Amino acid sequence: MRTKIILLLLASAVAASAALLLLRDRAISSPSARITRDGVLLEEIDLEQVMEPYSLLLQDERGSNTVLVEQGRIRISEADCPDQICVNQGYISDGTVPIVCLPHKLIIEIVGHKSGLDGGAG
Repeated sequence: MRTKIILLLLASAVAASAALLLLRDRAISSPSARITRDGVLLEEIDLEQVMEPYSLLLQDERGSNTVLVEQGRIRISEADCPDQICVNQGYISDGTVPIVCLPHKLIIEIVGHKSGLDGGAG
């Protein structure tokens, strides 16, 4: 009798954990763009709340980047870095790949978006 109670409690705990994990994935927040330089958060933009496209000029002693923000997506449109990889990357709209300007130590990443990929999909 005692073994049955323990098994019942264990099965209930497993079922509750599984339900929690399944419901957690449905509560994804709207995608936000985080812009950081040297690990310091400069801006966090809710991309679903953008009604009109706008640009941000980010400057420091290393150089400047112009960031173009539109509803649901973001990109670096201009930079004075030598390789222009960040500019050539174009728009991002999900969390699969960040934009990185290595000479300026600037990173733009999308958080709160369900990309459909898991951590094991390489």
